Amino acid sequence: MTSPDPARSADGARLDFAGEMSYGDYLQLDRVLEAQRPRSGDHNELLFIIQHQASELWMKLALHELAAARAHVRSGTLAPAFKMLARVGRIFAQLNQSWDVLATLTPAEYSAFRAALGSSSGFQSYQYRSIEFMLGAKKALMLEPHRHREDLLRPLERLLNEPSLYDESIRLLARRGFAIAPAALERDWSRPHEFDASVCEAWAAVYRDTAAHWDLYELAEKLVDIEDAFRQWRFRHATTVERIIGWKRGTGGTSGVGYLKSMLDHVLFPELWRARTAL
Repeated sequence: MTSPDPARSADGARLDFAGEMSYGDYLQLDRVLEAQRPRSGDHNELLFIIQHQASELWMKLALHELAAARAHVRSGTLAPAFKMLARVGRIFAQLNQSWDVLATLTPAEYSAFRAALGSSSGFQSYQYRSIEFMLGAKKALMLEPHRHREDLLRPLERLLNEPSLYDESIRLLARRGFAIAPAALERDWSRPHEFDASVCEAWAAVYRDTAAHWDLYELAEKLVDIEDAFRQWRFRHATTVERIIGWKRGTGGTSGVGYLKSMLDHVLFPELWRARTAL
């Protein structure tokens, strides 16, 4: 028995994609697969490039979903937002898994091509910064690495000065009749949200009577899922960097592991975590 000819269809006709859209055409694979340009000639540099490029693609999708989810929370149409936020949680899980691959890079292997990176650093990822801003981790100083790129700076500035996903969730609580302090509803959005007792009490009330506030309860849990996964992502990042370079300074001039570990204690949605103690 002969094997089916992959160049022919089930009825035996020869498949010819000339002039038709193929798999590679649709996915622009020529451009994607030619985007890896190692600079050192070292065997292991390709792993480093692909891991970071793949992460940036996942971050692009996460931002796509977060922006749409925020719009739905703003309009009060929560059901579609739940699906989007669940997807973001799975994207973060995928990003966490990617550190396992990068962690196969030993200190000696990384040292062999590190000089080829110049001053490039993950600290300069504008998509990562966009995710932080979207989730409420706001800091105007983080715009500085992008001052030389107007096309990147302007979208980041907009995100910095807009309500975050969590800000919109708090505003939704107010629209649903919860007594939220005015300072939590209209403020300087470029600054990070700070713990507010009225917001904490509102979330606690949602948890005390989930039947009456089921969609808000589901929103709260989706937000906790997001922060849980995001914390794990940050932790895996810090651990992987420490495993590969120890406490050396980062290529972009940051303190490296010291900076990454300093971010581990940052809480995005403080009232959702404190409400658990209040129940």
